[in-house]
Amino acid sequence: LLGDPSALKGDAAVMAALWDGRIEHSAASSAGDFALIIDALFGAGLTRSLDGPAAAAVEAINAAHRTGVPVIAVDVPSGLDGTSGSVSGPVVQASETVTFFRRKPGHLLMPGRLLCGRVTVADIGIPDAVLGAVDPRASANAPALWLPRVPRPHLDGHKYTRGHAVVVSGPAHATGAARMAARAALRIGAGLVTVASPRDAVAANAAHLTAIMLHPFDVPSGVADVLADERRNAVLIGPASGVGEDTRRMVEIVLASRAAAVLDADALVSYAGDCEALCGLIQRRASRNVVLTPHEGEFRRL
Repeated sequence: LLGDPSALKGDAAVMAALWDGRIEHSAASSAGDFALIIDALFGAGLTRSLDGPAAAAVEAINAAHRTGVPVIAVDVPSGLDGTSGSVSGPVVQASETVTFFRRKPGHLLMPGRLLCGRVTVADIGIPDAVLGAVDPRASANAPALWLPRVPRPHLDGHKYTRGHAVVVSGPAHATGAARMAARAALRIGAGLVTVASPRDAVAANAAHLTAIMLHPFDVPSGVADVLADERRNAVLIGPASGVGEDTRRMVEIVLASRAAAVLDADALVSYAGDCEALCGLIQRRASRNVVLTPHEGEFRRL
């Protein structure tokens, strides 16, 4: 216990009154003296940094964990923000976490995901109807969320009914990423896939492509000619396309087209520090079928 038992209030006081075992102040014992530690200091709603006796208790728990003592966290490891998975101070490293009703974002988002260990959801009698009142804005990614929306081939279908994807290649010395993305598009079901290749990279791309088509273009304005055929209804730009004004201009052309767009890698880094310009282009589109795929570094640069 961190403080005086007589100072407890509410549910904590009720539960403490039901406990007939030994109670010790956390400073009076070493966490390494025990075979199992249950971390029930703080719950999922904590948003501040731990300090004082709480921080000292967390450090003792972690020291014991490093020697092999298992730690089971109740709801979330103490010190972890359950709504975001973020950490701003001392935090418990748990071997396992037992939570209730549903997992929280903090169980799945980094660094919380690493701190929770194995997560078990325990049924404590909360009815599923409560979820409507909670109105969660996030879901754990799983096939059930998106599999029904994946198009299925029809007996009377053909390649154009399954979409024509375009992947914009980088220059001659940086073509591999675009080809990998093009193969992925073909593998997941696109009816046709074309690599739009700068003219200096045509030979490099042609040497490696078979089922995937090739369309030479002049950087940057030639992307408009590639997308003039509206059957080319999805486009990816960014993998190794180069950082700079040429890529920004190609992004503008892509977003001015009717094709669904995926902006990745250099297409995002070219807007480093100028996210407003990129967001403005997206917001002015007639349709918002745009996907951004930044990793942490690219997201930070935006």
